[in-house]
Amino acid sequence: MTFQVLLNCTIGLALNIGLFAQGGGRDSGIGTLPGNPTNPTRPGMPTQPGQPDNSAPDIRPVLLTGKVVMEDGTPPPEPVTIQLICRATPRSIGYTDSKGGFAVDLNDRKNAGTFADASEDPNSFGGNSGRPNSLNPGGNSNSGITGRALMGCDLRASLAGFRSDVMHLDARHSLDNPEVGTIVLRRLANVEGLTISATSALAPKDAKNAFQKAQNFERQQKWADAGKEFRKAVDIYPKYAVAWYQLGLVQEQEKNREAARKSYAQALAADGKFVSPYQALAVMASQEQKWQDVVDDTDHLLRLNPVDFPQSWLFNALGNYYLKNMDAAEKSAREGISRDAAHQYPDLNHVLGIVLAMKRDYSGAVEQLRNYLHYAPNAIDTEQVMKQLAEVERVMKPEAKKEGAAAGKQ
Repeated sequence: MTFQVLLNCTIGLALNIGLFAQGGGRDSGIGTLPGNPTNPTRPGMPTQPGQPDNSAPDIRPVLLTGKVVMEDGTPPPEPVTIQLICRATPRSIGYTDSKGGFAVDLNDRKNAGTFADASEDPNSFGGNSGRPNSLNPGGNSNSGITGRALMGCDLRASLAGFRSDVMHLDARHSLDNPEVGTIVLRRLANVEGLTISATSALAPKDAKNAFQKAQNFERQQKWADAGKEFRKAVDIYPKYAVAWYQLGLVQEQEKNREAARKSYAQALAADGKFVSPYQALAVMASQEQKWQDVVDDTDHLLRLNPVDFPQSWLFNALGNYYLKNMDAAEKSAREGISRDAAHQYPDLNHVLGIVLAMKRDYSGAVEQLRNYLHYAPNAIDTEQVMKQLAEVERVMKPEAKKEGAAAGKQ
């Protein structure tokens, strides 16, 4: 039996998913994914704010301020994402500064969607597919935040390889003191791979100054100027892994992929436990449909850190699917689902459903495809997946009859 509907719909699955290759719209615990072709700014560095919108209503700010420190009391070596978690679903709302401090306005327009109906709709953010138009929080995002909107919400820092203290916001009101205190990041046991590099702390002052200048140019999308400053930083300090990685992102922005690959390789040579270059390399490989490279790069990343990157399990599963390694694809998809408690990557269910259908586990395929439609109700490929589900259910019926007849003969 051939599943033409399934095959037709999975031909473009890698491009449709878009999580790795386009940075997604979800929070992965590390901010925007490296390799985002429209915004290569690294996790932890906010983009340049735009001009104020004079049509916006006058909404009272709701400020949260605090500090993030490592377990030894020192500030993080690089900016860390600050996340708001409502109904078990995280959303990035800001970043720490060079001293570990943060200040976020929950009524800032760029964060408005975070609160759209979080207190009422459990699928506000959880039912994302990572595709355009899949985030459908509903409600009036211009109405501002009330005390009720923070019920069931927590605040934490997010850095791969670490676990964060959690600040509970249930009792907080808009006029309260904005200070929430100090959030401590604690290193996870048995996790080697991080999105920060140990080499950054050893960089000379001149290299750090060049790096900061480059980041400022990045925010202004002045890619040539950013590239010159990142190049200056690595010339001064060749083991500056994060600068090599950032240089690679800029080179990708400038469509110079071969130079970017070399820069990512230099970043890994400087710090083999810095996982972001593996992500970026997997991005390019997936865009070019080099599935063995996708598998190899994500294998490296997941050996270093199997905990914090469900999207890497997704692309590992997808790469193995296209290489016809169905057992490996199933294993990776299941592992990714187990690591994705908030269901931010429902495409894992989709890929697993397709793999199980190919392995003739029809009941398992039906379950996973239904899960995908449940967790991503507004995805742009809903109609395609419904066709896939109908095809599997159609095939499953005669198979069930055959099994029943065989059981009756026994």
